[in-house]
Amino acid sequence: MSDSITTEIIRHGLLAAAEEMARNLCRTAYNTVVYEIHDYGIGIHDASGDVVADAPGIAVFTRGNDHGIKKAVEFLGADALEPGDVIILNYPYWSSAHTLDPLVFAPIHHDGRLIGFASCRIHVLDLKQKDPGYVLDSTDMSQEGLFFPATKLYRAGVQNDDVFNIIRFNSRMPERTIGDIQAQVSACVTGVRRTQEIAAKYGAGTLLAAMDAINDHGEKLARLALAKLPKGTWSAYDFVDSDGVDLDRMIRMQVTVTITDDEMVIDWTGSDRDVRGPINLPVGQTEAFCSLIFKALTTPDTSVVAGNFRPMRVITEPGSVMHAVPPMPTFTLWTGLIGGEVVLKALAQGMPDRVPACSGGDVCSMMGLGVNPRNGEPWLEATNEAVGFGAHARGDGEDGIMHISEPGCRNNPVEILETKSPMFIESYGYRPDTGGAGRHRGGVGVGRTYRFTAPSTGICLVYKTKTQPWPIGEGRPGDNNHVVLNPGTDREVVQGGSYNLLQAGDVLVNNTGGGGGYGHPFEREPERVARDVRNGFVTVAGAARDYGVVVDPDTFEVDAEATAALRAAPAPA
Repeated sequence: MSDSITTEIIRHGLLAAAEEMARNLCRTAYNTVVYEIHDYGIGIHDASGDVVADAPGIAVFTRGNDHGIKKAVEFLGADALEPGDVIILNYPYWSSAHTLDPLVFAPIHHDGRLIGFASCRIHVLDLKQKDPGYVLDSTDMSQEGLFFPATKLYRAGVQNDDVFNIIRFNSRMPERTIGDIQAQVSACVTGVRRTQEIAAKYGAGTLLAAMDAINDHGEKLARLALAKLPKGTWSAYDFVDSDGVDLDRMIRMQVTVTITDDEMVIDWTGSDRDVRGPINLPVGQTEAFCSLIFKALTTPDTSVVAGNFRPMRVITEPGSVMHAVPPMPTFTLWTGLIGGEVVLKALAQGMPDRVPACSGGDVCSMMGLGVNPRNGEPWLEATNEAVGFGAHARGDGEDGIMHISEPGCRNNPVEILETKSPMFIESYGYRPDTGGAGRHRGGVGVGRTYRFTAPSTGICLVYKTKTQPWPIGEGRPGDNNHVVLNPGTDREVVQGGSYNLLQAGDVLVNNTGGGGGYGHPFEREPERVARDVRNGFVTVAGAARDYGVVVDPDTFEVDAEATAALRAAPAPA
């Protein structure tokens, strides 16, 4: 048994341990995607594999870790787990991610008894996938790299050199890849030690009881919040631009959300099947991004525990884009980044006062790689770009922040990108008029201009460019994402997801979308529109066109008479 005070002390001890795992990971990782962007998922789990404490990073990673640990234990058997073991799993259909997002985890024992797990998932740079950097057009799992089906990196504390040698001889960047995996090991060992210290102090029985109580309380909070949500069934759909292979085929994500007194059911029946390219999702990731939306609606102010998700059920069709089965390709996981807002689109029909309009809707990642002329060594750097958030019943969407799928993440600073690569950032800033107009304005997106100073490969991971971010009510859509290669030249190309072979002097502009608006734009107070013009979020022309507000370009004052006339004029046919 564990009394409530002891349970709370243990809960905070586990949270502190998870945060220490994250700090150790960031101190020892080789890869800026990890230590600058925080592209990781870290958790401490009970003996069943259910998370009881996490350190925020990529939100879908932590819940995916639950799924992966359970699959690995099912494969290996709990009796095969020894103190000091550290296991790597990147078989996508079990691990909930693609091959370059390996899950590393370690069992936690106390007095010979299995009491939990410590987990760490990150993005590593290379595990012999067919293309360096990222794979956009695989048609079979065999093209996507090395698979480790719950393989022991360490056996009873002893490094398994056979596995590390396989990685070393099959990676284009072995030092950085192995360094990052060892950083994951370090994080897991930290979590094991700190949890064992808690068990030694309070007793394993008390710790296990506290873990149960933590998850039971998380369930209770979720059910109390669920009871306050509107009840009903709503459906929506949206699209991924393409699967990377059939470039003219937009891939449909179809969802039906039902809320009852007891549960929220998120049903993906009707989503596209026979998707040849690598945007198919392991089912663990589908469950994970649905969990993110469920938590945002029910328990956003508390840390993640598995109990939060007991009142949620996800339905998928094996073989569909939302539930990949072998040998379906899964490398480009963007469906899982875009899909969360399809759930919100359905919910907006029944609770427009509780959910926001669509954000820019994508992570808008740009990855560069090649040989750095400064030192003759291979380089690979990437960053995810900020988007505008959707407006909502209580106000405007946020301007230029990280997408909802990665609330614990940052983007890579200009100084880091320019120091570590032959890229020069020519400009970086907000994109005015990209937020959807409305009584409440959608947040604006951003634009970053990269000039490559040496031959390089530029990989654009942007898969929501063909549809606009949807509004709520009479709001207007936000501007969509788009990438422009060599703008203003006879070689200009506007694109989305793409693999570009670039020469020195080539320019790539990553423009991110704005959020959808909420309510009719003419209901927005003219003074607020004028403030947006002054702050650079709306242009003078945009204020007149979208809001019917005439703003003096020099003083930023509203011309009340001209505004009244413009708003009274009939809408154009």
